[in-house]
Amino acid sequence: MPHITFPKLLSSQIAFDIARTILDGFDKHYRLFRASSQAAKKYFETGDWKTAQIAARERIAYYDIRVRECVQTLEDEYAQEDLTDEVWREVKLHYMGLLIDHLRPELAETFFNTVCTKLLHRNYFHNDFIFVRPATSTEYLENEDTPPSYRVYYPATDSFTFSIKRIITNFQLNARFADLNRDVALVEERLRETFGYQRLEPNYQIQVLASLFYRNKSAYIIGKGINGSDEYPFVIPITHNRKGELVIDTVLLDTMQITVLFSFTRAYFLVDMEVPSTYVQFIRSILPKKPRSEIYTMIGLQKHGKNLFYRDFLNHLRYSSDRIEAAPGIRGLVMLVFALPSFPYVFKLIKDSFPPPKETTKALIKEKYLLVKNHDRVGRMADTLEYSDVAFPRSRFSEELLAEIQQYAPSLLEVNDEEVVIKHLYIERRMTPLNIWLTEAEQRGDDEAMEHGVVEYGNAIKDLVGANIFPGDMLYKNFGVTRHGRVVFYDYDEIEYISDCNFRKIPTPRNEEDEMSAEPWYPIAKNDVFPEQFGTFLLGNDKVRKYFMQHHADLLTPEYWQLRKQRIVDGKVDDVFPYPQEIRFCNQPKSNTSTIPNTPATLAEGPHE
Repeated sequence: MPHITFPKLLSSQIAFDIARTILDGFDKHYRLFRASSQAAKKYFETGDWKTAQIAARERIAYYDIRVRECVQTLEDEYAQEDLTDEVWREVKLHYMGLLIDHLRPELAETFFNTVCTKLLHRNYFHNDFIFVRPATSTEYLENEDTPPSYRVYYPATDSFTFSIKRIITNFQLNARFADLNRDVALVEERLRETFGYQRLEPNYQIQVLASLFYRNKSAYIIGKGINGSDEYPFVIPITHNRKGELVIDTVLLDTMQITVLFSFTRAYFLVDMEVPSTYVQFIRSILPKKPRSEIYTMIGLQKHGKNLFYRDFLNHLRYSSDRIEAAPGIRGLVMLVFALPSFPYVFKLIKDSFPPPKETTKALIKEKYLLVKNHDRVGRMADTLEYSDVAFPRSRFSEELLAEIQQYAPSLLEVNDEEVVIKHLYIERRMTPLNIWLTEAEQRGDDEAMEHGVVEYGNAIKDLVGANIFPGDMLYKNFGVTRHGRVVFYDYDEIEYISDCNFRKIPTPRNEEDEMSAEPWYPIAKNDVFPEQFGTFLLGNDKVRKYFMQHHADLLTPEYWQLRKQRIVDGKVDDVFPYPQEIRFCNQPKSNTSTIPNTPATLAEGPHE
């Protein structure tokens, strides 16, 4: 029989008080987090998009503010000599006890880790002191005192039409629908096409998450139909028409479209959750290939998503053996980028200094990445995970790569016989650089792929413009192609707000000397942009030029940029839909019962302005 060692009785009052302080800090954080998410309902009902954007940005910062408050409290109240290793071990054990019956233990553990890693040396980052492994299960957390995380409807009993209407009205939105009966009929038609005409099994039902998911100018109903062993996920977006009335915009039934809705290139949802793990479990049931880390991140719990991602990364390192190497593509002036071939992400380090013509600083670059984190990414900018003191196995690095890091970013590098520690890095989803995509398509003679890449590139620029983002450096190498074929911007060191730029037409030369001059003869201010010059560095390839001029010639005119800037200055917030235009009810044939006017546009120049 194996020997069992029981822990001694916990005896440190200091350890208990520290554990209580950290949990109180987390509970305060989540209370404010929920309040912000709950307020999204009012912003949506009233169409207060500007306030909604501010609230979404501010909510991202809540976590770090509460962590700083908690760390400051602990540093002020406890002497360093009292915080022995034994005390810190007991802190974790007391904390585990406090999490019994807690409805959000996984998030509380992550908060504990964040606070402790601010106070402890990296040598303590193991499971004796922090939660390297989760200690509390998130299964069956709901109880009789918590409202169910999802509602269940039985169309066979209540009728399909009545069930759909109840699904929508149960959210009790305090705003008028333009024509709810019409919208219900459109939704019913789509749902019946998918799972409504089959033989009904005894368990035939529709399950819908109890809270709406708010983002940008839409609210989303997340659900699934269940018939026997078959499950059919669906998402119903609710938007506003021009009169400010509510309309059902479409129904998403394709798993790929729902996956894109939860993409890493989009802003986080605001959703009110009593027990977050149950929401994650539900979403996982409709998107089983989506990692839990990404789901937590997309529902606004990005710090826990980051924690789960790092656990997945450590697990990947354990079960892989390939070497870390420089990422493919043109080397940048600002970042070093390396990758593990078997891992679908890249690691980005800011260089210690930058050669001309770059005029920037490390602090400014960090500000740009933070801007993107806080901004609406409209499906066109990659979210990044920022880490400090990341330890890699020394054996996974080649001498050449270590030498390159030592040359360009020595301040970030710490090496010993066992580990390579990177003091600050960003981790980002790996994509195929657009310049490589276009070159390979041309080499294959694949004109369709080339056209797709160029069209998507222009669409990405226009979506970014709608979100008040000017990429700055618009070269193809700064854009990537995702596995879904979408073009995404990922080089942020030169981005600016559209509203801060001055889009100018190149002045007419005054004389022959002006015309022949190698340098601009007219004054240029810092944020002056001349769209007529874009073609010089974008359209050197004849096929690229052909497709670009066919689909996006307006990007070469200052008038296009000036008009888009004016909309932003006027306070107009564009819609950027995270699903294809052709599936929207307003784009159905005229014989359809929908009376919403047609719009071919991606942005809100159609019925939602």
